Amino acid sequence: MLSFAKLLIVSIIMGQYRENKYPSLITHHALPIITVMEEIMINKRIVVGVLDVNCYIVGCKTHNKAVIIDPGDRGDSILSYIEKEGLEVTYIIATHAHADHIGGIADVKEKTGALFLLHEDDLVTLNAKWISDSIAALRLKPPPQPDRLIKGDEIIKVCDDLSFKVLHTPGHTPGGISLLADDYVYTGDALFAGSIGRTDLPGGSERVLKESIKTKLMVLEDDVKVLPGHCPDSTIGYERRNNVYITQ
Repeated sequence: MLSFAKLLIVSIIMGQYRENKYPSLITHHALPIITVMEEIMINKRIVVGVLDVNCYIVGCKTHNKAVIIDPGDRGDSILSYIEKEGLEVTYIIATHAHADHIGGIADVKEKTGALFLLHEDDLVTLNAKWISDSIAALRLKPPPQPDRLIKGDEIIKVCDDLSFKVLHTPGHTPGGISLLADDYVYTGDALFAGSIGRTDLPGGSERVLKESIKTKLMVLEDDVKVLPGHCPDSTIGYERRNNVYITQ
């Protein structure tokens, strides 16, 4: 009989998002990853790990500075792109502390010296035994401790032309965050195209997640691009009108 920890690991491997009840809504809805600020903004998505996590490298072409959001695996691919573009990585930001989103942090931090940022409410998740068991099961490197704990509503300045506002969007995990930069919002596993994050793992709450989406994400403008932790991108307006987990 599987132990609780092993069952959780299997559960994680089965996916981080809920079933899209209306798949036809998003079949042809993927947006170009770069639509605004193309002249100065780098917005590279690299899909990593067995759970196909969207890792984002977001940077400024003018100042050659960047952040890495959710390097869940494939540190070599992430670092190869950084080196090719000649970018200085200032921060590694985890939208939450589940294993599939943090498994590449050790490699990336070792090579770049960037500061690792995590919301303070996910520190318990990061250090939980079931997370370390998940890291081992997925054959990933244990992540370091964060260099800085964030609270929400901070502005993370990368350079004069690129900053992120931290939106605390708990529910998938207690310390889940989304990151708003200009007309892009990186939602981690809070909001997906046609779905929302699962809430059946330790620290999850469907009520809290829906409230987070309502009060922190659905207040954004319709044309803000949603760049989630898994699956295709979308827009706030499209999800406001069509995402059954929001409209029901």
